[in-house]
Amino acid sequence: MKTMRVIGLLGGVASGKSTVARYLAALGAAVLDADRAGHDVLRLPRIEAAARQRWGDRVFQHDGRIDRSRLAEIVFVDSPAGRAEKKYLEELTHPEIERLLRRRAEELSAAGTEVAVLDAPLLLEAGWDKLCDRLIYVDVPREARRDRALRRGWTEEEFDAREGAQESLDSKRERADVTIDTSGSLESTRARTEQIWHSLFP
Repeated sequence: MKTMRVIGLLGGVASGKSTVARYLAALGAAVLDADRAGHDVLRLPRIEAAARQRWGDRVFQHDGRIDRSRLAEIVFVDSPAGRAEKKYLEELTHPEIERLLRRRAEELSAAGTEVAVLDAPLLLEAGWDKLCDRLIYVDVPREARRDRALRRGWTEEEFDAREGAQESLDSKRERADVTIDTSGSLESTRARTEQIWHSLFP
């Protein structure tokens, strides 16, 4: 049985990583979605109990589940206190997210999947690059990324906070094997993704 290969996606906030992931999926890759795994982890009883003990009822919805937007208001504050809360959350959730990602990767590999793409906002920060065989940097100017984030309903403050919470773009660019520029049309992004796919997996 072939060993499944994993492509990791790097890039800034609103750089187009999910778009590239969709194009890779259309070419035959399975998607390992760390954000979805994060949703699932926040519903684990142990994680909910720890969150309630740390932050109280203010981060919970009426249905008893953690409200991610309220949690984000705490952990993405650019201050020593905010950074401490973010560190606590990551130490609480990242091991569980990695466990889910590894389990899903094992299931895909056992089913005969040859390539998967890992879409994770904090791929380097969490150390999940060790799960990857190749890294792709998704590149686009900061102004364009900011505009995309604002169109999604973010404020400039939220964009700056999320950006500041991640590894530097220079570090991500240096770690990557190849780059996809998503500042042009969707068609040009698709064509570049296909070009890279065929070069990595001829």
